[in-house]
Amino acid sequence: MNALSSRRWSAVNAIVVVTTLLMCPLAASAQLRVLISGGFSGPYEKLLPEFERTTGIKVTTGLGSSQGTGPQTIGAQLASGSPVDVVILSREGLTELIAAQRIAAGTDVDLARTPLGVAVRAGAAKPDVSTVEAFKHVVLNSKAVAVPSSTSGIFLTQDVFPRLGIADRVNVKAAPRGTGAAAMVAAGQVDIAVMPVSEIVHAPGVDLAGVIAEEIQLHQVFAAAVVARSNEVEAAKRLIAFLASERASEAIRSSGMEPLAKRLPD
Repeated sequence: MNALSSRRWSAVNAIVVVTTLLMCPLAASAQLRVLISGGFSGPYEKLLPEFERTTGIKVTTGLGSSQGTGPQTIGAQLASGSPVDVVILSREGLTELIAAQRIAAGTDVDLARTPLGVAVRAGAAKPDVSTVEAFKHVVLNSKAVAVPSSTSGIFLTQDVFPRLGIADRVNVKAAPRGTGAAAMVAAGQVDIAVMPVSEIVHAPGVDLAGVIAEEIQLHQVFAAAVVARSNEVEAAKRLIAFLASERASEAIRSSGMEPLAKRLPD
């Protein structure tokens, strides 16, 4: 083959390569769909922009309750066929999803833990709730007490209040999520809310009065996992690893939570 023929052959090859690339669609960036309950929402909202910026992975976030009844629960949304790649919720709720075989085996990671606290309207006096008797006094002297209808509310209404002998003397107002319970306090519809501290510290219009006594405390763990039918398993694992990394610790602590995951590389 002479030099002219060689150049013509190279040109033809180049045209073929370019044409082939133009005809093939570019690989789309991964797109994740997340369902999250309120307890871990504070650090998640702080961390998500960095994750999207550094990975190029786009995330769409939906809300749901960790446990309870009704269509708003994460379990109910998964059962209805909602397309979801990652769930972030209480460990109790995640255990139910694992039992229902809705989670990819071995992908669950505990992210953070937070205690239960009492929320009061912003600027209001903060009652002492640090002992069992003090907490009992505050609850009984409240016209109404808001709780989430999810894990923490179930614990309070089915365990703590009966154990204290006050179940039939507390006017409980249940909200689907902690944001709703806090909003009731901010609006003056209830005197206090008892809920995870992580949902109090970033809620508008309320202050944290204090953490309840250890004897009646629930140190609620929030965890993440990949949904069994996800088509974006690797991207989902990257998100969970990021939320469990050292880089996430500061955001978790500033949201009233204790990081739990074994530190993974950033």
